[in-house]
Amino acid sequence: MKNAKIFFYISTGLLSIMMLGSAGLYFFNHAEVTEIFTRLGYPTYIIYPLAVAKILGLAAIWTGYSRILTEWAYAGFFFDLVLALSAHFAIADGEWPTAAAALVLLAISYFFNKKANY
Repeated sequence: MKNAKIFFYISTGLLSIMMLGSAGLYFFNHAEVTEIFTRLGYPTYIIYPLAVAKILGLAAIWTGYSRILTEWAYAGFFFDLVLALSAHFAIADGEWPTAAAALVLLAISYFFNKKANY
């Protein structure tokens, strides 16, 4: 049980750094992010809502307030990262390893969250 919590905290902490970093870019470097989203084929009007959703998703995971809310947060991050990974593969810009690493961290966090808390 103790090891599960340690792995959960490490993986979720690293995932949080990645998600907060991307949300920060979405807010503070909007012009560059708009260009990237356009190149990836995504609409630019989702940039700010996606940044807010990332922050709220992290809050849901860290607080563990509700199991259902936590599951939805993990699902939202999963879909976000799978779409990011596939979009970067589609345009072959070489940025896919970051999304792949975040997806692995998400899977580790999810697994050890289940093991430690349920």
